[in-house]
Amino acid sequence: MRADVLSVLRGSYLREKNTRAKKILKAVLDNAACAKKEKLAICQDTGMPVIFAQLGQELKISGNLKEAINKGIAAGYKKYSLRNSIVMDPLFRGKPGFSPAIVHLDIVPGDKLKLTLLPKGFGCENKSQLKMFKPTCGLQEIKDFIVDAVKSAGADACPPYVIGVGIGGSADYSGILAKEALLKKVTRSPGHQVTRFISGLEQDLLKSINKLNIGPMGLGGKTTALAVNILTYPTHIAGLPVSVNISCHALRSASVVL
Repeated sequence: MRADVLSVLRGSYLREKNTRAKKILKAVLDNAACAKKEKLAICQDTGMPVIFAQLGQELKISGNLKEAINKGIAAGYKKYSLRNSIVMDPLFRGKPGFSPAIVHLDIVPGDKLKLTLLPKGFGCENKSQLKMFKPTCGLQEIKDFIVDAVKSAGADACPPYVIGVGIGGSADYSGILAKEALLKKVTRSPGHQVTRFISGLEQDLLKSINKLNIGPMGLGGKTTALAVNILTYPTHIAGLPVSVNISCHALRSASVVL
């Protein structure tokens, strides 16, 4: 589990007043400590591997980059005995395997390649939502949609959650933004680059979500979510896409620069 997520979990444990919720949060922290010590997966669902690749425009790649990424993931999953979760045919299913991953490629300045891996469990992925709002809608309608998305997820996606929200772009791109928002740290430094409005909106949504009383693992308490992260992008004058991508408490991601 990421250090920032662990930090917020520990803080939530200390602040939680509900005895049952506090007990669940302690179990979550103990599980994370055990997984780290034993070098084991923190959850049996080792996720759909999602890669955010930032390719420097001055860097030349020899060979097939996506194929290399998939080979690396397959090797890593096998080495560490991670569960085979990917079926090659979405309709006819079949025997699960290690790959392929989903790769989002972005061209950036420089001569480096940055790979960020987000193994996304599907208990929470299944609770994703998209709504195409009218451009004239009020902010409260958007906030209600986001809170209702968490409410409808209930206990099914293993709360406490981190909520990724993508606003703008197109239907597909808002979904990518929502998932990418999960990569943002849930602990913010004073110099963190986010507008005051978005920061305020994130905090307002977090307060509203934690008033749902879903709590850790759905057993009540004030810790339904650990954070709400929002990313925005310019959009067309005729629309306003909003996507919600929920992560369970076992939010795992890591980056490497080559």
